[in-house]
Amino acid sequence: MTWTELSILTTNEAVEAISNILHEAGASGVVIEDSTELGKERVDQFGEIYALNPNDYPTSGVVVKAYLPASSFLAETVEEIKLAIANLSNFDINIGENNFTTTEVNEEDWATAWKQYYHPVKISERFTIVPTWEDYTPVNTDELMIELDPGMAFGTGTHPTTVMCLQALEKVVKPDDVVVDVGTGSGVLAIAAAMLGAKKVHALDLDEVAVKSARENIELNKVQHIAEVFHGNLLETVSEPADVVVANILAEIIMTFTDDAFSIVKPGGLYVTSGIIGAKKEDVKSALINSGFVIEEVLMMEDWVAIIARRP
Repeated sequence: MTWTELSILTTNEAVEAISNILHEAGASGVVIEDSTELGKERVDQFGEIYALNPNDYPTSGVVVKAYLPASSFLAETVEEIKLAIANLSNFDINIGENNFTTTEVNEEDWATAWKQYYHPVKISERFTIVPTWEDYTPVNTDELMIELDPGMAFGTGTHPTTVMCLQALEKVVKPDDVVVDVGTGSGVLAIAAAMLGAKKVHALDLDEVAVKSARENIELNKVQHIAEVFHGNLLETVSEPADVVVANILAEIIMTFTDDAFSIVKPGGLYVTSGIIGAKKEDVKSALINSGFVIEEVLMMEDWVAIIARRP
């Protein structure tokens, strides 16, 4: 079977939004090639393999790649994707050069090539993200290993916004908490909350592909008795108060439902938000404060921000 590889040269700020557009268009997976990866110092004490080939990365910016099956509707789909990406500028998202190319690839090449980018990564004091095809032995007795198959939907658990959310959940989730995960993607945050002792995790996503992927990853990690995934937009499927709400989505979307989030979080509970590019930090903080939240902590990683806010 022949697939078409879509390649978009863009900015780090636009990666999450473009990935979402590609998945909504039917892409089965995305590969992110970030020019900054080559310059990062890495420690291999957790078993990671970091033999990066400079030829696989752009000289500047970020390349997002996705794969669509060849069909009679492909040309129309590609045009719709181009328009959707161009429209991101209307939301003050910098899309950079937005250099868009297409290439035909064989299924055998597509099915395995992206796996070279994904290895076990310890991303917090306790959590290690492990792809399903890798063997990994925990280093510490209290280490929590999350297995993921990122080929099913976007979200490998290693993007800075996800890393900060996991680090925040590690700090704030207590045994028997009720947790809500808005825009669950691959389900990694829902899985983490369950592993940290939450008694119930309500995860939801508007993307049906992500819902299916999250359910499969939750079962893979054997926490399906705690975490349940629903198809829905923002908080529309949530009917009971939560001790912790986490939302790793675009800043523009976070700011549209801070009042709803405030009504769901229990008094004394916490709201963890990420997916926030640095330039939007103050806007999101203001929206949270205006809804009644108190800012507890601001985390930063590269150009990204996560905010932990408490309901008084």
